[in-house]
Amino acid sequence: MKTKRFLVLAAAATVFSFYACSKNDVSSGDGKAHMQVALTDGPGNYDEVNIDVQDIRINYSNDTANGWVSLNGVKTGSYDILRLANGKDTVLADAQINTGRIEQIRLILGDNNFVRVNGQTIKLQTPSAQQSGLKLNIHQDVNEGVTYKLLMDFDASRSIVQTGNGKYLLKPVIRTTLEAIGGSVRGFVTPDSIATAVYALQGTDTVAGTHTVSGAYMLKGLNAGSYSLAFVPGNSTFKSQTKAGVNVTVNNVTVVDTVHLVQ
Repeated sequence: MKTKRFLVLAAAATVFSFYACSKNDVSSGDGKAHMQVALTDGPGNYDEVNIDVQDIRINYSNDTANGWVSLNGVKTGSYDILRLANGKDTVLADAQINTGRIEQIRLILGDNNFVRVNGQTIKLQTPSAQQSGLKLNIHQDVNEGVTYKLLMDFDASRSIVQTGNGKYLLKPVIRTTLEAIGGSVRGFVTPDSIATAVYALQGTDTVAGTHTVSGAYMLKGLNAGSYSLAFVPGNSTFKSQTKAGVNVTVNNVTVVDTVHLVQ
């Protein structure tokens, strides 16, 4: 079974189908980290609490007025945060980011925010001070090749304020935690003139794949655990190889011994 699967991988690599875009395809050492932004909530005394997510921006500087960068691939739209209670969460963004120190993150909401109380849908008013987006302090470093999860814990019960005239105000109260959840594998293949496909395998699953650039490769966003690496040269006169027992740990880049291709 493993031999058959490996031959399929080798055939695919010969035509370099792995150049196609995929969230698991990464190039070698591009100086980026990987971050997932997830939203969760504690219970609230409402039927629904829907927030309209429009953008998520990060800031690497202490300039709170400028320096904001939008994350790629933010899943915009309306989210009923009460469905995200009791340990559930949903991923709002899954992006490559620059390494360095993240100072703040900003959640940008649209106008389609509403609450349902006793079967009645009521629009949530947003105070003017919040209309430019809610700024959340992070003040943590992110390292190359490491996967991080930023969890936004939205407190619905404290975030909605009922006024005396029956209106409801949205004043988000959010607690954030940023933690590393994975690591990466880095190495080198010789001769460096042979473009080689590199796959991370766990059991019968191909978890991630990339290709060498001038001999170098890096597989990012791997959960902690033990992997086998499959090396499939683009030149069929060189033999494919495997390397077992490659251990990935959280918040670290595992450096693998150089692989020497043979004919």
